[in-house]
Amino acid sequence: MTAWQLRIAGVSKSFGGFKALSGIDVEIAPGERVGLIGPNGSGKTTLMSCIAGSLRINGGSIAFEGKEISGLPAYQRTRLGIARTYQLPQPFRSMTVLENLIVPLEYVAHRGSLHTTDTRAEAMQILERIGLTDKAGTVSTHLTQIDLRKLELARAMAARPRMLIADEAMAGLSSVEVEDVLGILWKLNESGITVVMIEHIMKAVMRFSQRVLCLDAGKLICAGTPEAVVADPDVQRAYLGA
Repeated sequence: MTAWQLRIAGVSKSFGGFKALSGIDVEIAPGERVGLIGPNGSGKTTLMSCIAGSLRINGGSIAFEGKEISGLPAYQRTRLGIARTYQLPQPFRSMTVLENLIVPLEYVAHRGSLHTTDTRAEAMQILERIGLTDKAGTVSTHLTQIDLRKLELARAMAARPRMLIADEAMAGLSSVEVEDVLGILWKLNESGITVVMIEHIMKAVMRFSQRVLCLDAGKLICAGTPEAVVADPDVQRAYLGA
């Protein structure tokens, strides 16, 4: 048994002549709460997309729970236990909140076994955990911004993840709504799910994370406790300039 759940070794990613990631080395332990920060364009979402499988790396390797996953498509990585949310919620717009969960439950968690599994009941359990039970019959286009964020988390949970990548799950929310989403992420982590948070709301990152990683220009410039990272001169230069 390895001490890490996810290991990223020497990962690089280029888009034409632009090098988005350069030699990233990271290990994440099971059940850990990790914050990923960095200026706009630093490579945060690119790195998470490489982990989730929507982008293929150009060099290095990615392993999850002892299995090399660099060559696997996104859906296979999801079935292994890696789920993610997106900066812009992407629900099935013509479907209700409940139907938005039934789809991933059927095709990822149950793999088509609707006749032997009470998918609707499981979907309602997820909505209860996320706080959307009263919106189960609402078409997703009628949801508020906070409820769309919650639905995005619920859809990720429908894949029964062991690692959740939350990509700016609090963007555009009020302070009260940020606390609401933080509370959900805390509960998910307490249930045993590893949470990797990409977020620009530094107060939220510092409170939630056990460890923070900082990217700048596609390179990992600092990793450590929240207090150590915010005090690091390289991190300060990345955010504030020389």
